Amino acid sequence: MTSRTATEIDVIDLTSPLHPADLRRVAGAVNIEVTAAVRGRVQGCRSYLRTVLGGDRTVYGATTGFGALVGFAGRDNEADQADNTLAHLGAGQGPDIEPAVARAAMLIRVWSLAQGASGVSPHVVDALVAMLATTFAPAIPRFGSVGASGDLIPLAYATGSLRGQGWAYLDGERLSAGEALRRAGLTPLTLDGRDALALVNGTSVTTAAAATALHAIRVAHRSAQRLACLLADVLGCDTRQFLHPRLLAAYGHPGAVDVAARMRGLLAGAQPSGTRPLQEAYSIRCGPQLLGAAEGALRYADEVVAADLGGVSDNPLFFPDDDLVLHGGNFFGQPAAFAADLLSMVAAQVGNLVERQLDLLVDPNRNGGLPPMLAAGPGQQHGLQGAQLAATALIAQIRREVAPVSSQSLPTNLHNQDVVPFGTQAALRAVDQARLLRLLCGSLAVGLRQAVHVGARRPTAPGCARLFDQLVEVVPAIDPDRPLDRDVRRAADLLDQVDDAAGPGGTADASEPAGSGQVGSGQVVKS
Repeated sequence: MTSRTATEIDVIDLTSPLHPADLRRVAGAVNIEVTAAVRGRVQGCRSYLRTVLGGDRTVYGATTGFGALVGFAGRDNEADQADNTLAHLGAGQGPDIEPAVARAAMLIRVWSLAQGASGVSPHVVDALVAMLATTFAPAIPRFGSVGASGDLIPLAYATGSLRGQGWAYLDGERLSAGEALRRAGLTPLTLDGRDALALVNGTSVTTAAAATALHAIRVAHRSAQRLACLLADVLGCDTRQFLHPRLLAAYGHPGAVDVAARMRGLLAGAQPSGTRPLQEAYSIRCGPQLLGAAEGALRYADEVVAADLGGVSDNPLFFPDDDLVLHGGNFFGQPAAFAADLLSMVAAQVGNLVERQLDLLVDPNRNGGLPPMLAAGPGQQHGLQGAQLAATALIAQIRREVAPVSSQSLPTNLHNQDVVPFGTQAALRAVDQARLLRLLCGSLAVGLRQAVHVGARRPTAPGCARLFDQLVEVVPAIDPDRPLDRDVRRAADLLDQVDDAAGPGGTADASEPAGSGQVGSGQVVKS
């Protein structure tokens, strides 16, 4: 089996800050440019490290033990010191994180090392770049990181994979790491103590997972806006009041103003039926406020992820021009921990909204007299009944998992790490939440498609009509009953790919290309 290689058009430049889209590109093979400037600063910092060590200065991890054992001398042999760094960190447990997230973490790691503040050997940067030009992905267990000294245990497994130890993926196949390296045409990585520590002492896994979750939840958030518009249109709601720009301007929250503007765009041309109540249920009437608050939260997460992608995460850091070796805490993942918890809260409340809208849609007392459960022949058929039960289970699962992780600090490592952020687990959990949220959106989309089949009007707004017609292409009417699990997934896939930019109320975001928000259907479990 031969690994696919990157094409020349897929080039990532290490001289500029990473963009979240780069993390999605690296799910497949990509070329990464190591310019002369990058190579010069990496080599310059490495030479400075040699000068520092030649002067008998103490450098954590190069001359010392690790963590709580920093007061003891490390091993004299550099290769042995690398083994000393990595061996004790092989304590991870659980299923592997998704290979795409693992590869994103490696991109973030090589970018940080390429800034020339970590003192790594230039061949370490070259090795990571060569790996990313294939489909090789380290197998990284999910559990083991507290996110305080970065992602020590997860990144130790990634580093071990690059050395030919443990497991890895190539073209999606789980193999022994040595075999995966051989098939990919890669050479096992050689390290000294400083190289090994620099590879593990960072928040790269946390940042990769947080960025993955952020993008997926943002895509689902846009889907929820579109579905809210489609719901209001097929029910004949008078959106001119609760989406009025004067009303939202008076509310004062920029996120709500912007969400309402997008919704007005998609609903342009909609005609109210005149049969709806003066004030709709909150799941319709307060949609702009709820989704607008989510927009504000997502913008905060955007800032955190951007800062993480443009920052150096390691300890110690070296500043050759000023003859400084600084030991500190730039590997402490608290910002991403807070942001990831916020993402889970967004997923929960947007999920609540979507599930309540589906509940309204199947209820003949609130859906304008459509059949119960949107069944084509109630009693003889059951329409959305199973899918609605499943949606209830999905939102219950999201809500059970929404308790903040970032405030659950527990002291560890002989109280060397006496406060920890747990950002890794918060970020990986947010990836899970995103996966469930998109299925909730898919469930509501199936319901909206069925509602028109059993008596709701076709959408009157051109933008909503286009979305409905796209749904009709992938989801047949439920008549007679059939299992809806695949329909829900097909609808979710469609929503990931919808781009409103060509029509009224375009919602495409140039920084977040439509159609790239799908999170994998499940984690890869170790064999």
